[in-house]
Amino acid sequence: MDCASAEFWMREALIEAGKAESEGEVPVGAVLLINDKIVGRGHNRSIVAHDPTAHAEILALRQAAHSMRNHRIMGSILVVTIEPCAMCVGAMIHARVDELVYGAADPKAGAVDSHFNLAGAQQLNHRIAVTSGILADQCRALVQAFFESRRK
Repeated sequence: MDCASAEFWMREALIEAGKAESEGEVPVGAVLLINDKIVGRGHNRSIVAHDPTAHAEILALRQAAHSMRNHRIMGSILVVTIEPCAMCVGAMIHARVDELVYGAADPKAGAVDSHFNLAGAQQLNHRIAVTSGILADQCRALVQAFFESRRK
């Protein structure tokens, strides 16, 4: 994905992150694309849904898989505001996502670059192309502001 397209779609993911924030959730948002069309959207809902798996990426994958009536989402690109965790990368691998575009690194739980390279692990049966740092300052600032407000 070229930089201009990545920034365009990251703004859509940031809209989803804003929805999470308005619900009192960690502000992470995701959109899943096929042929430059959104087929899945998600924002963190773990607290509201009482579901530890209700991460933005998982919800976008679920929505797309349900609407496509297929657990494989070939030819897709997942755009997410924060570097995904191990659970989310695992789901992307199982869904056969082709490409991941993310904004800011997650130094605590990131499983793409920060702690692991699950998206490119040769031991696994699928690898995901990765582009990182798209609108990273905006993505990082949203999460940092959320946690700063929680500490007060």
